[in-house]
Amino acid sequence: MRIATWNVNSVRTRVDRVVAFLERWDVDVLAMQELKCKPEQFPMAAFEEAGYEVALHGLNQWNGVGIASRVGLSDVAVGFPGMPEFGDPPVAEARAIGALCGDVKLWSLYVPNGREIDHPHYAYKLEWLATLKDVARGWLEDDADRRIALMGDWNVAPQDEDVWSMEFFEGRTHVTAPERAAFAAFEDAGYAEVTRPHTPGVYTYWDYQQLRFPKGEGMRIDFVYASPELSTKVTDAYVDREERKGKGASDHVPVIVDLDLVN
Repeated sequence: MRIATWNVNSVRTRVDRVVAFLERWDVDVLAMQELKCKPEQFPMAAFEEAGYEVALHGLNQWNGVGIASRVGLSDVAVGFPGMPEFGDPPVAEARAIGALCGDVKLWSLYVPNGREIDHPHYAYKLEWLATLKDVARGWLEDDADRRIALMGDWNVAPQDEDVWSMEFFEGRTHVTAPERAAFAAFEDAGYAEVTRPHTPGVYTYWDYQQLRFPKGEGMRIDFVYASPELSTKVTDAYVDREERKGKGASDHVPVIVDLDLVN
């Protein structure tokens, strides 16, 4: 099975690129983030014509997550238990959706950005990650052999090499010790990040501003955490840097993971 995650940054704007990516890479399941549409606005026909079922969660023109699968799509869960809310009044944003695809429970996750260190969104981000970690730990405590993939835009650069300039990011979100600790806590919960060993030293995001992409000034913030049983099935991983090129590109690129679920 080949699975992938991609912050598409508006699926309606980039539907042709997304479907072309699915076909070019022969992807079985794609976790998408930042759909930026309500369900009735989603370009479902294009995915169905390509052979994919889609489960999605979108509330407005912000956020939004989805899963496109050609190997089955069942047991859909919108959000995770206890998922923190944000806003006034507080609401559960469209940031998490899970589904059973084949025999893998795959989650598409769009972790809150945090905005600024002294912003309420930063505390919300840390709470969101901590709650997800506790829930994910519980899944393994219930069944240590479950095949679970936590995929998406984590909005954390866990290591210094994951940003183009630590000096630039000093005092900014994504690289702070609490964020990095919240990301690393998933290892303590029993999960393994499976893309870095196969794709060292690459970025997955480049801001549109100030020519960040041609200058090579990117960040690595898109990851796949796998449960112990699933992590042993990973045979390779890739980052499709080419997808950042050309007209109409997302500011993120797809991250792909190959699984051998037979052996």
